[in-house]
Amino acid sequence: MSADNDLNSITELDEAERFRFLVEQSTDMISRHTPTQDWTFLDVSPAVERMLGYTVEEMIGTPGYDLFHPEDADNLIKRSDSVRYRKGMYTNVYRYKHKNGHYIWLETTSRTLRDDSGKPIEIICVSRDVTEQTLAQQATRRLARVVESSSDMIMFCNHKTMQLTYMNEATYITLGTEKENPVVFYLEQMFEPKIFASLVQDALSHAATHGTWYGSIPMQLPSGRDRTAEIREVIAHRNLNDDMAVEYYSIIGRDITIRRKAEEEMKRNQLEMAHISRLLSVGEMASGLAHEINQPLAAILNYCRGSLRRIEEGRITKVDEIGRSMELITKQARRAAEIVKRMRSFVKKTEYQRMEFPLNESCQEIAEFLKQESLDHNTTFEFELENGDLPLLADKIQIEQVLLNLIRNAIEAYNDCEKTHRPVIISTRKVNDYIYISVSDHANGISAEVLEKLFEPFYTSKSTGLGMGLSISRTIIEAHGGQLWAESDGKTGTQFYIKIPAKG
Repeated sequence: MSADNDLNSITELDEAERFRFLVEQSTDMISRHTPTQDWTFLDVSPAVERMLGYTVEEMIGTPGYDLFHPEDADNLIKRSDSVRYRKGMYTNVYRYKHKNGHYIWLETTSRTLRDDSGKPIEIICVSRDVTEQTLAQQATRRLARVVESSSDMIMFCNHKTMQLTYMNEATYITLGTEKENPVVFYLEQMFEPKIFASLVQDALSHAATHGTWYGSIPMQLPSGRDRTAEIREVIAHRNLNDDMAVEYYSIIGRDITIRRKAEEEMKRNQLEMAHISRLLSVGEMASGLAHEINQPLAAILNYCRGSLRRIEEGRITKVDEIGRSMELITKQARRAAEIVKRMRSFVKKTEYQRMEFPLNESCQEIAEFLKQESLDHNTTFEFELENGDLPLLADKIQIEQVLLNLIRNAIEAYNDCEKTHRPVIISTRKVNDYIYISVSDHANGISAEVLEKLFEPFYTSKSTGLGMGLSISRTIIEAHGGQLWAESDGKTGTQFYIKIPAKG
């Protein structure tokens, strides 16, 4: 019996040693505490030094309650969301003070040991450092809140099935559905078939190859939705395996209804300003136009008077003898009608209409329109036009308005110039997909200071006018995807240049 008792004692001793070895080697902190409110440390494993910076000796006898973050000290009493209970054990996630003064996040599972009467003897705790995990979860939750509250449409898309596995609140609002009543959406439902087959598939392929895609693809929203949206960005997310295959796509869109309405309103305002500018231009040319119309009218009057006089004198006795006079009268009447027609077309209020027209012909028509004004200023037109019709896809009325403004400015540039040779040079040329137009003069030029302000609204160096012509002209050209600028050395003349896409 004595030998058996000794063997049992040795076995129990070995088990105790093995248990203590396991406790001391564990990366988790194992501790014993008093069942009192101050939660004093009775014992603790060596892991405490790695985790909290204290030695075992420093921790024993220390009130554990004092090291809790003030906001987390009463988690167990309050049954906070961070506390879980299962089969007599509590698991609590909280902040605990490190010896260096900062806080780390611990996850502690605790159990109260009791005697036969149910009285608490001590509390056993197993704690692990979950700082990295908790901070990552917090970052994820913050990111989720940002994503959910974003005004952009954010969607997650399965890379194989094209099913949208997540949509934020902005997406539900734009689509006109509710998160509480989920509807299964697939990416192809949100685009016209041709758009999905070409642009969307290209965007997904580009993102899969390069990681991201940026651009603008119009969406097709459910019928009845008076809204406009587009896809702006696609991000491909890959797995962490060796193949690094795409797992899913993040798709970011934007509801551009308000922006589109603002653009349409701005376009209407631009059209209105352009129309007003044309009316002002015609008003400024009134005397020249009146003189130009007066010439054919005077000729018609003279032909009529001459024919009547010859009839009265008996020199014309047959109807066919006045045929030549009628031909001359008809020609002058058509000339006057063409002037009026051209003027009415120019001042007519129209919507933006993109059409293909011969640019060279328009340059010559505007020059003809300003012929009288050119004669009054003793200037001449010189043309350096590209061979052929040089077709341009644009709003004909607006482009002619810009040409008229530039040519009139070139004519008026000679007002304070004493040069006898006064050319206004109009040139056109095509380079690749762009058409270049220039209107030049050989007057005194424009100073660098004035050149900087030339396109500002309401800026003018003239005694009359509102200073809106060049500003509106630049707006028109930029609305066509082009550029308008001026160059001058301040001495020998000024050149205005237009660069505009030939195909719109």
